Amino acid sequence: MTAGLPRRACLAALAAGPAAWLGLPTAAHAGGQLEEPLMDSVRTALSSAVADLGPPEPLFASTEARLAYLRWLGAMSERLRPRKPDWELRRDFLQTVWYESKRAGLDVSLVLGLIQVESAFRKFAVSSVGARGYMQVMPFWTRVIGDGDAGKLFQMQTNLRFGCVILRHYLDREGGDLYMALGRYNGSRGKPPYPNAVFAAQRRWDFQDRAASA
Repeated sequence: MTAGLPRRACLAALAAGPAAWLGLPTAAHAGGQLEEPLMDSVRTALSSAVADLGPPEPLFASTEARLAYLRWLGAMSERLRPRKPDWELRRDFLQTVWYESKRAGLDVSLVLGLIQVESAFRKFAVSSVGARGYMQVMPFWTRVIGDGDAGKLFQMQTNLRFGCVILRHYLDREGGDLYMALGRYNGSRGKPPYPNAVFAAQRRWDFQDRAASA
């Protein structure tokens, strides 16, 4: 979770809008995923899902789909500018979030909301329990389904790939219950503060493509 603040303060800051969350302290304090036994079939599927990181270049079925993506990218870029002033870094980050979210079948605004709560968009964030990077992935995951190199969790695409695959796994395990899946992701399954914080942050990253509906 964000910044080592008490959960109530974190929720209040999120509700207050961008001026508040941009001013949050910089230490990460994620609850952390809990290591649990995995069936061999699940471990194999997850290992396959995080392997072979190709360049996250979006592919589009039509020109209109590409234009819709570019409109999303422009809108999100403006919202993220205070956290990532450099345009190229901001573009690469958003493109990768979009790619990995879609690849895992997740709502992009949800993933951005989770990143906001977990790390405040800091690539090298480390929580008090050792969770790393943008999506605060626990290092044990690299041993369970990766190559064992926890240092790779500070690489942008690797971190986002692991985070999205893990959240998808939890969502499947909870039968599509996003509230419970988010709690499991944070190590606080069944408790409301963390899912509520992510849902509140998600609203900042919601995108209504008015040009497409015009």
